[in-house]
Parts: sequence; structure tokens; C-alpha cells
Amino acid sequence: MADFDTNPTSLYSIKGIVILDQDGNRVVAKYYDRNTFGTVKEQKAFEKSLFSKTSRNTSADIVLLDGVTCLYRSNVDLYFYVLGSTRENELFLDATLTCLYDAVSVVLRKNVEKKALVDAMDTVMLIIDEICDEGIIMETDAQAVVQRSALKSDEVSFSDQSVSQLGFSFIESANKQFKWSLLK
Repeated sequence: MADFDTNPTSLYSIKGIVILDQDGNRVVAKYYDRNTFGTVKEQKAFEKSLFSKTSRNTSADIVLLDGVTCLYRSNVDLYFYVLGSTRENELFLDATLTCLYDAVSVVLRKNVEKKALVDAMDTVMLIIDEICDEGIIMETDAQAVVQRSALKSDEVSFSDQSVSQLGFSFIESANKQFKWSLLK
């Protein structure tokens, strides 16, 4: 991985995406800059420092901490952070943060709380992967991210489906098989 601060790429990049709970504990974290955030110990120390600085300050949504530009947004019991280098465009970092928050909000049906987020952790990780690939911002449109990361009805296990959904999918599958048997 290249050094984010000395490599003047033309691609917009971020150093990490972090979601913390109201106590400052990590819920989700994905770091892309191995030089700044090399070990888990360094990551946890940065998260503790970041939370202590942002949990008190409700007036700002951007801070500069240890040479890292941090944009954040809080909701109920979660804090969403997008981390970038000091030379990175804050508007793109803000667009990334907005996309992350809006996509998670849509997936959680506007119930953006820690319990709901943990229950949908697989989809949240897919959302983060759709937004950013190895630090390069790939998408900032929340609807496009949700469409690409949403589970298809075929991928949902039977335990996650209601009886009516199971009956409907069974009838739909039977109809398709019947049509194909008539065409043969």
C-alpha cells in the first residue's frame, strides 16, 4: 500500500471508515492506510482519542487529529467517521460520509441504532466495500450502493422469510418450472 500523504494520486482516497458506539467502542472499522494505522493497538488508541475529541464537540462535524482529517456524524448511539489525509478534499470525504450514513439508514429502515446495525453487520460490511475499495472512493450515491449490496430474495435463508414469503417464492418457483416443462 502506498503512503497516502506523499503519493499524489489523482484518485480520491480515504484512510479509513469507522463506526463507534456511544461509549467509544468499535462496532465496525476498516482502515486502508497501513502506515498510519498499522496495528490494532494504534487503531484503538486513535479511536479512543477520536471519540474523546468528537463526543464532547457537537457543533463541528470535522476535526483534524494526529494529521488525519476526520469527518463524523452521530445518531442516537452511533458515531460514523470517515478518515482522510490532510490534503484530501473535504467535500469528497463528506460525500462519502453522507453516502455511508444514508445507505446504512436505508438498509436499517431508518432505525440507525447499534443493535440494528450489529444484526445487519454483513450488509453494512458490503456497503463499506461498495463505497470504498482499498482506500479509493468508488461510489457516493447511497441508492446505488444499497441496490448493489442488498440481498436478493433467493439468498435469504428460510428462517429469515415469513410463511407468506415462503409460499410466494414456492409458487413462483413452481410456475417457472411448469413453464419450462411445457416449452421442452
